[in-house]
Amino acid sequence: MATSNDIVTATKVQEEQNVLISEREIFDQCGPVHLTTIDWENVAHRRSVAASLVQGVYILERDKQEKRKGSQALAPPWWRHFQFELYRVLVDDVDSCIFGAIYKFAPSKSYFGGSKDNSQRFVIAFRGTLTKGDAFSRDIQLDVHILRNGLHQTSRFETAIQAVRHVVATFGSSSIWLTGHSLGAAMAMLAGKTMAKTGVFLDAFLFNPPFLSAPIERIKDKNVKHGIRFATSVITAGLAFAAKHKNVNNQSGDTFVALSAWTPCLFVNPSDPICAEYIGYFEHREKMDTMGAGVIEKVATQHSLGGLVLNFMGKECDEPLHLIPSANLTVNLTPPSDFKGAHGIHQWWKPDLLVESKKHQFT
Repeated sequence: MATSNDIVTATKVQEEQNVLISEREIFDQCGPVHLTTIDWENVAHRRSVAASLVQGVYILERDKQEKRKGSQALAPPWWRHFQFELYRVLVDDVDSCIFGAIYKFAPSKSYFGGSKDNSQRFVIAFRGTLTKGDAFSRDIQLDVHILRNGLHQTSRFETAIQAVRHVVATFGSSSIWLTGHSLGAAMAMLAGKTMAKTGVFLDAFLFNPPFLSAPIERIKDKNVKHGIRFATSVITAGLAFAAKHKNVNNQSGDTFVALSAWTPCLFVNPSDPICAEYIGYFEHREKMDTMGAGVIEKVATQHSLGGLVLNFMGKECDEPLHLIPSANLTVNLTPPSDFKGAHGIHQWWKPDLLVESKKHQFT
């Protein structure tokens, strides 16, 4: 579960990373310089480019904080290396900090990296929490909104979704990516879900997205872990059936089915408690189906147990952000040295990354 303690730990880690300016922020020292040409059909290349563009947003705000301009700015190489240009920055209207960016693919005439037709034209990227400078307090507020399932009610998300709608309306929905890390992954996921509900399915690359649930994945005993998940599924499915019978106001199931055609790419690390629950979330579905309990899990996975309880009590509960029917789930199997390595954006462009990927489609 992405608890408040986990988020505090994550922000402390990111604060330590902010200090390492010379290594963490300079593309030539830390970025994927090994990618001299891009094959847009190569999943590792696509992942690396998306992660780098998110890093570009982090450095845009750091450049702003440190007043680095012109040749002193460190952010541009993070997108120029891949033949992108900065189309627009997204600024939070509360603290005036840069939280996102829209990049436009603008290859030079001498560009020979893969097929241009299969490359994305625009990428909308969102950074995660920064703990240095004016961004700190606002980012923490947004983290709390995630815990309360209230991110959709914030002005930052309103700015984000307006930007997404503008790009889609102006340039079409094809060849547009959404991407983000941590808090930014939550922002991108919410934007993607919002667009998917209108029938617009955008490619999404979500790095270390927060999963709000009990920290079951931390349990080492597989039998205990499965027992807890099984019991939770039975209770959740039972409450969902009861709610439907009593006409309790709960539309999570209908929304869930409507989103099933959208298949974002999720990138998680099992050692990162903020996102690790996605592993068990999808694995449990398959195990329940193998056991012959697929019908129960098909109902349970569409609902939040806490939300159902609140609905029975007559209280409204917003749709949990982490409930998602389909995904291409990529798990980083490379053992991290510490939490910083498990949660950081930098892990996702390493050339020696050992990953396991699987598509999970809700039917």
